[in-house]
Amino acid sequence: MFYDHQSIEKKWQKFWEENQTYKTSNATDKPKFYVLDMFPYPSGAGLHVGHPLGYIASDIYARYKRHQGFNVLHPIGYDSFGLPAEQYAIQTGQHPAVTTEENITRYEQQMRRIGFSFDWSREVRTSDASYYKWTQWIFIQLFDSWYNQSTDKAEPISELIKHFETHGTQNLSAVQNDPLSFTSEDWKNASELDQQDILLNYRLAYRAETTVNWCPGLGTVLANDEVKDGKSERGGYPVFQKKMMQWSMRITAYSERLLQGLNNLDWPQPLKDAQEYWIGKSQGALVTFDVEDSAEKISVFTTRPDTIFGATFMVLAPENPLVKTLTIEGQQEEVENYIEQTSKKTERDRMSDVKNVSGAFTGSYALNPFTNKEMPIYISDYVLMGYGTGAVMAVPAHDERDHRFAKKFDLSIVNVIENDNDIQEESFDSKVSLCVNSEFLNGLKYDDAKTLIISEIEKRNIGHGTTNYRQRDAIFSRQRYWGEPVPVYYKQGMPYTLPIAALPLELPEVEKYLPTEDGDPPLGNAQNFAWDEANQKVVSTKLINNDTVFPLELSTMPGWAGSSWYFLRYMDPNNEEVLADKNLSDYWGQVDLYIGGSEHATGHLLYARFWNMFIKDRGYINHEEPFKKLINQGMILGMSAHVYQSNSTEVILEDGTTTEIFGKLVVVSEDLIENDKKYLYSELPTEIQKVFGDQKPSALSFYVTFVKKSIDISLLINSSNAVNTLALRDWRAEFKDAVYVKNVDGKLLSEREVEKMSKSKYNVVNPDDICDEFGADCLRLYEMFLGPLEQSKPWNTQGLSGVYGFLKKLYNLYFNGDDFEVSDEEPTKQEYKILHTLIKKVVFDIDHFSFNTSVSQFMIAVNELQKLKTNKRAILEPLAIIVSPYAPHIAEELWSRLGHADSIEFSPFPKFEEKYLVEDEIDYPVSFNGKMRFKLSLSASLSIPEIQEIVLAEERTREQLQGNIPKNVIIVPKKIINIVL
Repeated sequence: MFYDHQSIEKKWQKFWEENQTYKTSNATDKPKFYVLDMFPYPSGAGLHVGHPLGYIASDIYARYKRHQGFNVLHPIGYDSFGLPAEQYAIQTGQHPAVTTEENITRYEQQMRRIGFSFDWSREVRTSDASYYKWTQWIFIQLFDSWYNQSTDKAEPISELIKHFETHGTQNLSAVQNDPLSFTSEDWKNASELDQQDILLNYRLAYRAETTVNWCPGLGTVLANDEVKDGKSERGGYPVFQKKMMQWSMRITAYSERLLQGLNNLDWPQPLKDAQEYWIGKSQGALVTFDVEDSAEKISVFTTRPDTIFGATFMVLAPENPLVKTLTIEGQQEEVENYIEQTSKKTERDRMSDVKNVSGAFTGSYALNPFTNKEMPIYISDYVLMGYGTGAVMAVPAHDERDHRFAKKFDLSIVNVIENDNDIQEESFDSKVSLCVNSEFLNGLKYDDAKTLIISEIEKRNIGHGTTNYRQRDAIFSRQRYWGEPVPVYYKQGMPYTLPIAALPLELPEVEKYLPTEDGDPPLGNAQNFAWDEANQKVVSTKLINNDTVFPLELSTMPGWAGSSWYFLRYMDPNNEEVLADKNLSDYWGQVDLYIGGSEHATGHLLYARFWNMFIKDRGYINHEEPFKKLINQGMILGMSAHVYQSNSTEVILEDGTTTEIFGKLVVVSEDLIENDKKYLYSELPTEIQKVFGDQKPSALSFYVTFVKKSIDISLLINSSNAVNTLALRDWRAEFKDAVYVKNVDGKLLSEREVEKMSKSKYNVVNPDDICDEFGADCLRLYEMFLGPLEQSKPWNTQGLSGVYGFLKKLYNLYFNGDDFEVSDEEPTKQEYKILHTLIKKVVFDIDHFSFNTSVSQFMIAVNELQKLKTNKRAILEPLAIIVSPYAPHIAEELWSRLGHADSIEFSPFPKFEEKYLVEDEIDYPVSFNGKMRFKLSLSASLSIPEIQEIVLAEERTREQLQGNIPKNVIIVPKKIINIVL
């Protein structure tokens, strides 16, 4: 029978949509299972075959749990705010909402075609006002909360106000920006403005001056993961460090809970390690140093207070406010130049560049409180303002970067570690401390020395022991248009949140999506974006009088805002009264299985845990962690092709000046040159020298550099490495008039490389093309068959034919020629054995997410059943169910032909029965001196003496013995018989 995958798949996709097969019930009488994929961002390029990998895995698991009788929540939605749509709007003038809608439509078409069992009725979009109303609501809850360290949770700001009214700051243990001290009378006598200013010091959503990644080219702040090598990931614009007033989220209040919570999560260990490192808990001491001839003091956090005797200089972060006051007149130019230079690096760049040290001397000196020696104060970009206090005491004998810095600036190095006189740059640690000229630490082990020196620091009243976290509060402002408006207005410069009843604060229309002429964010272009406090509504900006009508916040929320709680909204997506009904959030609880990329370890996953903990603190949900089990899927890699082209032709003239010549692009066969190598003209292959000909001037030196450039793989000839240069000329304008240098065989060879699929690499494979030719079931099976889910693996379209062949064999098991033919005859023992071997393997594989080996077992089972010409209903019905999670379209078709009116989706998964794998008889290979001569079928229940008696009485044995008596009979039960002569 012809397997018409296109008509079958269209038929069942239509059936699922019309019957809402996957719509999830909120009835709580069944056990629940919540399966979730990471929130996709709908890009204009649509899906390539790498994107569905995680979705297919989660879909298999969701379908399997339905077969097991679970009420499965398997939703989908879109993280639909974001920078790409806004940049497209800037370039074309098309509203981001239009672009986003088009992209979502495309995504949905592709996902429906692949046959995912999503509950489409629960779809959410972060850019819908009905959704971001609740994102804004969460922001207001954060703004109206503080973190009580005594109860270790967030509490309403009203409780903090009550404490101020009764006790002031006495006995208050709160997370805050700056330590404050005042009485209840001070609080009561303070103006409303002063009170609001004080509360900002404690709010979990607060506004403060913060160092950010500022990108002038995009006109916005960028997150660390949006910056690469000092440039914006989108557009490649320079990024600078800049201080700006920004909204921040006090995630640092949750550092310890976020750290301890990792112990209870079934997550990949590398991902948990990444979060642990990011949070960066460390025990040490806060120590205050006096500054010579100044009233200023410098506080530092150190994990090694026992090495304070070896501290010979101090280093401040360039952003440290003390830099301005401590820089003497003669050093100002040097320091200012260095600060400007540092502003061009991101924090990530500064942290990763461990080999190169740089800095500038402020001209001031601190005093070591234990040695009373002068410590010159420098600034350097290896010190970060966000870690500790933005200042370090440098101990160059025992810290690699400090040591490099001291060497570069010729600073004193004092060794204070026993048996460590020969300093090695590669290792600066020791377990035993012995401080020179110190009565405190002589001969003490590290832990004892650390405890003793902290005690002495506290006794001298110059510091105290403390715990520090590397994690910083999360910046929450973006100077963009396409994002959630922050529900805040300003009265006398102080932020106030909108009343809950006024939500959502909708994104206004603007004429252009660029910052205003005054440098305000794009929302500054809105004509109707002011808050009328008296009438509780948004009005024209022309009405702002700062008396009754006030300006609204012009920044929008970051991309991670809407994705930090979406898993909760899926539980109750249409509720207009609350974020999610408490009964439903209790029922659905944690996400049982979450699948997504490891790149979100210290972004989305950390923020989502933080928001979930906060929402729990405030009593809206009851579970501490959002995601119980998490799996990081690997990537499906594409095959790329690169050509090598001239990057520069640099000429050093006789007067020492440099010039560029030869305007044409030169493309050379990859076997003639090396990537990125700077060639002297005389070193170039003869074929390339000829290209330049008379262009070579009379000069001291003439250099040429070639770099690789990605091209569309379809430009290769017969899938070989040779490039079709005629097609390349027509492909892009830059190649039209290029000069092509071929090898001795007359070919322009390209370089082939397996790498991440990307539109920019021209190596993407469209799943629509695969579905057209092979079908969605084939795509699903093949993506699982490629290898373990967590590993990256290369795509090879040619491999699809084998999987497609399996599907045809499976389909034809149910047919006799063109006729559907299934017998009610009792299956043979061998047929039951094949079926239950498959059940056992598939159940184990799905439970362990080893989907690739399940596909192999499907192929084995179908081949064996085909050989037996199996057509028994008792075999083929359960077979359809077993295959269903992987290949749902063909399974539905076969189930329907088997006479079932309902979907196969909720049919119980076949139960494995061990009895079908128990052998009644064993085919023993009988060997003589190790050579197998025949097989003997014996009962599996026979003992070894019984087996020996039967085999020696066997006629074929006597023929082999020819009257000889065996020296030994070796019997391995259920395996072999070997007769030794």
